[in-house]
Amino acid sequence: MQDPKTTVCQIYAESVNQLSLLFVVLLASIVTIPVARRTGVPQPVLMTVVGLVMALVPQIPNVKVEPELILPLVLPPLIFAVARRSSVRYFRANIRSILLLAVALVVITTAAVTGVLHWQAPALPLAAAVVLGALISPPDPVAAVAVAGSIGLPRRLVAMLESEGLFNDVTAIVIYSLAIEAQVSGDFSAVHAVLRFILSAVVAVVLGIALGWLNTRLAGILDDPTEQVALNLLVPFAAYVLAEEAHGSGVLAVVVCALYLADRAAGADDVSYRLVGNAFWEIVEILITGVAFGLIGLELSTVLADVGRRWYGMLGDTAWVIATVLLVRLVWLLPAAWISKRVSRGEEDTPISWQETVVLWWSGMRGVATVALALGVPLLLADGSGFPGRSEIVFIAFGVVLFTLLVQGLTLPWLVRLLHLDAGHDRHERELREMWWRAAKAGLDRLAELEEERRLPLEVAERLRDRQHDRLARLCPEKYEEEEAAEVRLRASQWRAAAAVEQEMIAASRREVLAARSEVGADPEIVDRVMRGLDLRSRRV
Repeated sequence: MQDPKTTVCQIYAESVNQLSLLFVVLLASIVTIPVARRTGVPQPVLMTVVGLVMALVPQIPNVKVEPELILPLVLPPLIFAVARRSSVRYFRANIRSILLLAVALVVITTAAVTGVLHWQAPALPLAAAVVLGALISPPDPVAAVAVAGSIGLPRRLVAMLESEGLFNDVTAIVIYSLAIEAQVSGDFSAVHAVLRFILSAVVAVVLGIALGWLNTRLAGILDDPTEQVALNLLVPFAAYVLAEEAHGSGVLAVVVCALYLADRAAGADDVSYRLVGNAFWEIVEILITGVAFGLIGLELSTVLADVGRRWYGMLGDTAWVIATVLLVRLVWLLPAAWISKRVSRGEEDTPISWQETVVLWWSGMRGVATVALALGVPLLLADGSGFPGRSEIVFIAFGVVLFTLLVQGLTLPWLVRLLHLDAGHDRHERELREMWWRAAKAGLDRLAELEEERRLPLEVAERLRDRQHDRLARLCPEKYEEEEAAEVRLRASQWRAAAAVEQEMIAASRREVLAARSEVGADPEIVDRVMRGLDLRSRRV
């Protein structure tokens, strides 16, 4: 009989090893960001490579994460972070594109992969083939957006990838769950499947809106922006878990909740909340994205250990499935883009050229959801026998993920340059300047109103007006006459000199406040509040 003390020590040592491994992956998540920036290799791809290298080192322990915990721990914050950058209006305007990509394409891909796999491996039950088709059908929104955003794709293509990725998991996970249930229990009903899909969507939408409404009410009670952001962190996990418990779609609930909150964002003057919230969610994205894609590489050793020497024979099936996934996406996108463009009302972000359609096709990388669903395939059926073809399903899923991340992810920047689509970055910059122009003009209009309401001194009004015109001229110099532009440039140089002096003054204030923090009897909380005010003032200069 094993000594209980020995067992406790073994558990403790294993826990320490897993925590050390997690720390290394988190550290790599941060270090790979500047590496990705300098090399041009997308960070998710780098983290996958880091995970692969670590998996091949014998001294590094295998990662041990319960498969059923991967989705609820990783997907909610990542999806929430992506969805909060969008809006309900955008999704309403592009509902046709979303349905074509996130619903119809997922169903078509699942059917095609099922047919090819059933043809290649006829001994594999049909339900098990559907499981594989469903779990590899949804492109990963985090991988696609991280790769697309880093290479300067046109903003509308990035937005299409975001919208596709946010909703395709919903369709795929419902099909996957039904196929698992049919294989485990041996029972399947098409009517039941359709009703479950509809019920899953309805439950998710209701819960997402309800939690979003509750969040806004609770946030109104909390005065501190840090507390409000902490509340936001809990919301995606609550939405996912509650929806899953109610037999709804956890992913859809998170998306709906995030869109609800995005359309009811903080007031125009709630600067502190936006600064804290944006910084917080950027950190969450960096760390969880790194862990998620590092996990993909780390799990490879476990997958290879499960299949043993049989992996040689599975390469052919994997190649067929990869070819099917790529071909179906291309064949579907070409007519779908044409149809969507023909029926577009002029406000949809549809691809308008074959070059953009090709890039959208090659951007369909698989990632976290595929790995989590593959690892979550049950080991046993209801009768106690093993799940048919589980090792093959997991191996092929990992093969598809690694191919799409490493091959497509590494070659996408080259493809964008080859098709001359990186020029879309210029359009994005023009639109950004136009938005700044619109904001600055609104400030001038408000100044004119205040001159009448408060009878501002002429000197004050002129000073404020000149400063605002300086900003406008820097943003859009082409909208000013040459003489006006020269005058504005002169004032702008004077303002820059004054701003540099003011920054030095604020820096001296910060140094004095930091010195006061170490004095005997100084209250750190007071010092931190003053420091935060100085930091905000520094950003406004």
